[in-house]
Amino acid sequence: MKYEEALDLKSRLAEIVTVLGMKHIDVDRVGCFRSFGSSTKRTIARCHTIGKLMQKSMNVKAHYAIEFLEKFDKLSREEQDKVIIHELMHIPKTFGGGFRNHDFVCEENVRVLHERFLNFRKYNL
Repeated sequence: MKYEEALDLKSRLAEIVTVLGMKHIDVDRVGCFRSFGSSTKRTIARCHTIGKLMQKSMNVKAHYAIEFLEKFDKLSREEQDKVIIHELMHIPKTFGGGFRNHDFVCEENVRVLHERFLNFRKYNL
């Protein structure tokens, strides 16, 4: 696997966080990376973190990394925005190193937030 920082996606992520009022997400502690060489067939993006015990042992606050696999760049911009929203939704309100499960991070909830994002951009650009 090869990883490279994706500052363009970080900028888009920051806009989505701001527009959707995701105040619990500290964008400075979320990294965005493109990955190359994955053998996975269905995954487009993944959210990573380190557990609380490792945070304590390293004396660091929670950080998240969102990995965008090669397939991501082949999606339309609208689908990419939905993927970014989906991955952000995995980050819990505590921003403590855990994850929200797919019972919350589901297609319907992503659709609602994506529509809110599109409406904001439509009336504020």
